[in-house]
Amino acid sequence: MGDGQTTAANGVAEATLAVHELQCRRGERVLFAPTSFVVAPGEIVWIRGANGQGKTTLLRTLAGLSAPCSGTLLWAGAPALAPRPLYLAHANALKEDLTVGESLRFLLHLGGQAVESVHVDAALERFGLASRREAFVRTLSQGQRRRVALARLAAERGLQPWLLDEPFDALDAAGVAVLAEVIANHAKRGGSVVLTSHLPVPIESPKPFEVHLHEPADAFA
Repeated sequence: MGDGQTTAANGVAEATLAVHELQCRRGERVLFAPTSFVVAPGEIVWIRGANGQGKTTLLRTLAGLSAPCSGTLLWAGAPALAPRPLYLAHANALKEDLTVGESLRFLLHLGGQAVESVHVDAALERFGLASRREAFVRTLSQGQRRRVALARLAAERGLQPWLLDEPFDALDAAGVAVLAEVIANHAKRGGSVVLTSHLPVPIESPKPFEVHLHEPADAFA
C-alpha cells in the first residue's frame, strides 16, 4: 500500500501510519523535501537518503521525540501515538553494569511488556547470546551489544509498529540473517515496520517499500 509521494484516500483509514507532506528541520536547515507515504499492517517501509538527509530525524519525529516543521503524521488515523511504536535508535542504550539478561528484561519492561524468562532466553538464544546471559554489558563487543538490543525484537509478542534506525549495523552475516527473519515475521503477523539502512535489506517477503528522501527545493536556490 505504501506510496513514497502520494497517500491513497482509502488507505489512510486502514493505515497504521499515514505521513503527508512531512518536513523536518535541524537548526535552521530543512532536511528534506515534503515526503508522503502510508504504512499498512504487515508492511515494511525502508527510508533511504544521502548521509545527513534526515533519516534519523524522520524516525525520531515518527516516534514523537521531535516535531515536524510542516506536514502531518497520523498513527492509526489519529495524531496521537496510538498504537505506541517501538523505537530502536542507532545507539544501543544499554546499561554497562547490568548483565545481558538483565538488560534485555529492562528493555522489555520499559516497553510495557510482561517479562517472562522463557521469552528472554529464547530471544538471546536466537541472537547467539545464550552463553553470555550472565556477562556484564561492559564486557561485550559492539556487535554483541547490538545483538542484545535487537534481541528485544525477537522477544516482543505484541504487534505495535517498529521504528528501527540502522538495525543491521555492526552485525555479522549470521546476525543480519536472523534480524531479517525477525523483521519479516513481525510483518507477516500483521506488524508494521519503518526502518533506515545504508546496507541492503535482505527481506524478500514482504518486500520492503522504499521511500527516498530528497533535498528540499530551496537547497538549490
